[in-house]
Amino acid sequence: MVLIASAVCTKTGKVIISRQFVEMTKARIEGLLAAFPKLMTTGKQHTFVETDSVRYVYQPMEKLYMLLITTKASNILEDLETLRLFSKVIPEYCHSLEEKEIVDNAFNLIFAFDEIVALGYRESVNLGQIKTFVEMDSHEEKVYQAVRQTQEREARQKMREKAKELQRQRLELAKGRGSSSTGIGSRHGGFSSEGFGSSGGISSQSSISAPSIDSSDIKPASKVQKPVSRNALKLGGKSKDVDSFVDQLKSEGEKISTLSVASANSSSSITRAKPQPENTESVHIKLEDKLNVRIGRDGGLQQFELSGLMTLRISDESMGRIKVQLDNKDNRGIQLQTHPNVDKELFKTRAQIGLKNPTKPFPINTDVGVLKWRYQTQDESAIPLTINCWPSENGEGGCDVNIEYELEHSRLELQDVCISIPIPMGIQPNVGECDGTYYYDSRKHVLEWSLPIIDSSNKAGSLEFSCASSIPGDFFPLQVSFASETPYADLKTIHITQLEDESPVKYSAETFLAIEKYEIV
Repeated sequence: MVLIASAVCTKTGKVIISRQFVEMTKARIEGLLAAFPKLMTTGKQHTFVETDSVRYVYQPMEKLYMLLITTKASNILEDLETLRLFSKVIPEYCHSLEEKEIVDNAFNLIFAFDEIVALGYRESVNLGQIKTFVEMDSHEEKVYQAVRQTQEREARQKMREKAKELQRQRLELAKGRGSSSTGIGSRHGGFSSEGFGSSGGISSQSSISAPSIDSSDIKPASKVQKPVSRNALKLGGKSKDVDSFVDQLKSEGEKISTLSVASANSSSSITRAKPQPENTESVHIKLEDKLNVRIGRDGGLQQFELSGLMTLRISDESMGRIKVQLDNKDNRGIQLQTHPNVDKELFKTRAQIGLKNPTKPFPINTDVGVLKWRYQTQDESAIPLTINCWPSENGEGGCDVNIEYELEHSRLELQDVCISIPIPMGIQPNVGECDGTYYYDSRKHVLEWSLPIIDSSNKAGSLEFSCASSIPGDFFPLQVSFASETPYADLKTIHITQLEDESPVKYSAETFLAIEKYEIV
């Protein structure tokens, strides 16, 4: 078959989108499409019509037509099969068969059409392959993003620790200034008593006025410190780094008091000198899960994707030749994939992580990804936390909103849960009942419902509020964020042994579940 073009048009012949697959002028395509509604005849059951040069194969779709224009020499059976595939693609990207919905998703539809037909000939693809090709999903990119977000999270933690250190140094510096100003006042008093030969009464008067002298001498004390700050700049050379670091902390919402240059540099140098705590063993294993979930407001799982990565870090050269024994109790069909340098047969038969070449050790002081996994499903039982948002009109031009959550997987312990509900601009929500805490961000027009922890003992909760001048659609989509030290995949490390003598190796393990996107649309 030679397929000339495909189009989606209305019953009146108006073309919404069109895609041609062979070299042809725009005027020729427009002429063929304009001739189609004139060739339609009522009362016939056929789904094709022919002219002297081309054949129109079409399928009604409510108020629309899915139309293919082919040569007359093409196989009509193959044309009809291709038409059915085109008709299946449209509902995958459009929630309703309306003209506006088709226009909004025009590019996705055109990309999907290109996957079906290439240079006028149909490709051997099915609907699932088309969706995969159009999404252009990259698991390697997601792994990279997961590692990057982990590094950013660790950097934020370090910044918080540095912020506390800066705050402590500020307090110590303030105490030091107070003691030095008191000493200056006492020296001034002694100088006056000796120079003027005054009696003890004058010295007692100077001691009485010491508080006023302290308050007036704070600024001169800072002036005396300026040469010290210049020396600190020359030695450390990190004033710009400290300023940018403090600005970054402020942008993240941390409350940082303004420090002088001298105090900032001194605290920075002390922070650099302070060794970082080491809570990990020579062999450290990290398992991290990422969730991407989209749920419909009326129920139904639209998207569920889990991606995970297991990394191994070895800091002792003597521990380089090891093997890791895993325990996989997850029976949901999670796809596991080992690193190319890992022995796949050893992993399949014994669930052990070891190198293909046993004479070579694992890299030292490097986070090595040894195992990754992926899980996609449309099964609603996979949802870890269900959110039921029920807005209803109250008859006064506004809405009463009831939101409930329920933990579906009791083995998980969710921490720092935040459910963000969009609020119409300029409307202040009136919260009635709330499990946990809430905060209305008037700048972002979002009501944030926060719960410190959700576990088996705190599986369900609700929030009720009302908004004036609103409709039910104003409160979607809801965004959910949380973290957990329990991974979604039921995968864990049992033990680690040396490759030579099977002796056990002491190791530390870290597990984490993070949210990439979790929304109710």
